[in-house]
Amino acid sequence: MKTRTLLTIGISALVVTGPMLGAALPGMMATAASTENPKLAAAQADKARGALAKRQADKAVRFAEAAVAYAPQDAGYRALLGQAYLLAGRFTSARQALTDTLSLDSATPGAALNLALAQIAEGDWQGARGTLEAHSEISVSDRGLAFALAGDPVRAVQLLGPAARDAESTPKLRQNLALSLALAGHWEEARAIAALDVAPDQIDARIEQWAAFSRPANAYDQVASLLGVRPVADSGQPVQLALVRPAENVGVAAVVPTPQPTEEPVAEPSVQVAAAEPVTTVEPSPEPQPEPAQVAGTGPQVVFGPRQEIVQPVQVAASRAAPAAIAVRVAKAPVAAASFAKGSYYVQLGAYVSPAVARDAWRRTASRVPEVGRHQPQGARVTTKAGNFYRLSVGGFARNDADSLCRQVKSSGGACFVRVAAGDAMASWVKGGTQVASR
Repeated sequence: MKTRTLLTIGISALVVTGPMLGAALPGMMATAASTENPKLAAAQADKARGALAKRQADKAVRFAEAAVAYAPQDAGYRALLGQAYLLAGRFTSARQALTDTLSLDSATPGAALNLALAQIAEGDWQGARGTLEAHSEISVSDRGLAFALAGDPVRAVQLLGPAARDAESTPKLRQNLALSLALAGHWEEARAIAALDVAPDQIDARIEQWAAFSRPANAYDQVASLLGVRPVADSGQPVQLALVRPAENVGVAAVVPTPQPTEEPVAEPSVQVAAAEPVTTVEPSPEPQPEPAQVAGTGPQVVFGPRQEIVQPVQVAASRAAPAAIAVRVAKAPVAAASFAKGSYYVQLGAYVSPAVARDAWRRTASRVPEVGRHQPQGARVTTKAGNFYRLSVGGFARNDADSLCRQVKSSGGACFVRVAAGDAMASWVKGGTQVASR
């Protein structure tokens, strides 16, 4: 898989990026109290987010490190730094940054899952499983697959199986269940579940990808493949960025008559000196940092659809349907349907646990894509070892018309694929050839 979603992971071992950054920013971490600047931290964090969105790993790391330097006690900035390290394939650095994140705030969104992925990439499966067990707030879809990657596909299936039969099940969740079954060696079941959301002419290729994915050459291969990143050698994050809890007795330390050699700057508690240091040393732009060396031999890559994923935010923008709009579309159905040439191709819109759930999904899709609502919904029951499902489709079209309609569905944020007829019949909630009004 080449590009899977939001984040990235890679294992690390031997690069000098940390010390080099420390040299580029002399004294920045050692005198954190005198260089903290929330305003500059926020500005650097915004730049890091922009670089992450463009998948510019080097820039994301540079900006995120600067944000942490300016605000070392901010869990959100350290989580952002962990994401940047993952995108750069620097797994050791990612693990360190994300461990620091959770020590500051164990509820930081996304940090636990990303930490587990970094641990998996480093071969620390036991540590990853511990992280996943301790953070049940991670979505079932991501948590289940992460357990499979951490060497416990049985636990993954225990989590994903019931969720796949739930009314809120998604194609992503079912595909994660299918992949977990494959990693557990249950290839027939994996194929049956995958076929619910994958076009028949693509299912063989998907299974072949999973077969290659199940035989990694390195500990980091699977995570790197899922997240679409290339692992690099990595000695860890700069020591200057290590988390240090705020000192409780700063005033007393300034009064001690015998200053330690490493704290000579504190011996002169001059406010002017403290103000001068950030001006001359706070230029967070470590240009001299060398390019990390890529680690060879990451094994075959497997390509999944966009994730938004793992480590990616779930989009829910298209969940509101306007009842009035639905009524209008239903009224127009007989007229628009005639514009499609007849054929044997269907657009599959999803697989659901029951016709009732499929009907709700149909209404939502019809509200987003008017052309869908102008045709009669079709359905077919499918039985697998993971449970019974109801496949929702619309069709009886020529191939070109089916492809065109599927493109409209995808452009609205939905999921679909085109296939030939497979037991499709008029949906059970359509009576006498007339679609029942939505509301």
